[in-house]
Parts: sequence; structure tokens; C-alpha cells
Amino acid sequence: MAITFNHTIVHSTDRSAAATFYTELFGLPPAQEFGHFLAVELNHGVSLDFAQMPEGTNVVPQHYAFLVSEDEFTAIYDRIRERGLQHWADPRAQHPGEINHNDGGRGVYFQDPSGHYLEIITTPYGPHKLGYGLVTFAVGVDGLAVSRDGEWLYYATMSHDSVYRV
Repeated sequence: MAITFNHTIVHSTDRSAAATFYTELFGLPPAQEFGHFLAVELNHGVSLDFAQMPEGTNVVPQHYAFLVSEDEFTAIYDRIRERGLQHWADPRAQHPGEINHNDGGRGVYFQDPSGHYLEIITTPYGPHKLGYGLVTFAVGVDGLAVSRDGEWLYYATMSHDSVYRV
């Protein structure tokens, strides 16, 4: 069975500002109205559907990682710096103003206007590159755990402040 990711809802403090942030920073076509969402189209028919949160509602930050080409990384990273956006080489924000070179590629973390943690990478990395074996993901209210062949390998908190290798 082929399963393909189609869309996700991105809660926003200002859906128009958020959608514009993504389209301008990533060099994408303008967002389109879709019901009460503003949809930003990515590759393969995937969309980020921006939803306006009611005033006074806190947006719970999520993490969104985007695989980009080397040229796209350069263009996006130039825009990040031109805008003076805070950015980090790591998810714990301990290396500000830097990029990483994990798995031979380039990557950087930054936040959108609603506080979501964004990441652009040129080479996939993470639990899905663990090699052969049965990989299991366990998602809970407070985090995500990953195992391979029954051995727990990673635990990441949903607040994006910690990633632990077990």
C-alpha cells in the first residue's frame, strides 16, 4: 500500500501573515482560500492549511521540517538572514546564527510568526535513516519515541526543548 501525506492544519495567530511568511520565505505561489483555511501548496500535492486561532488562544508550537535542494537552501537561508530572523544549527537553540552539516548536508532551525519551529535540510536525517530493521514510532501527549527492532533509540519532547538518545 502506498501512503502519501496530503495536508496538515497549521494553527496561526494570524493566518494571512503566517501563510505569507511561508510563501515568501520558501519562494512558493501565494496561498489560496480553501474553506476557512489558507492553503500553501508544496510538492506532490501536499499543503499546509493555515487556520486562524481565536483571539486569546495560545498556539502550541509544532515542528515542521522541509527537505530542500542545495540551491533552495541557499536562497531560503539568505532570506532568513536578510529578515534578521533568529536561527540555530540545532533544535535546542544552543548554536545561534549557525547552520549544521548533519549527514553531509546543511540544515537550520528557525521560527514562524506563530512560534512554530521550522527546519530546512538538504539531506534527510533522523530516525528513518537508522538502517534495516523494524522501526517503531510511539507518539504520546508529551513526546515521540522511536525504536528499531524493539530497542528504544530516541525520545523527543513535543515542546521541542529536548531530544534524547536512549
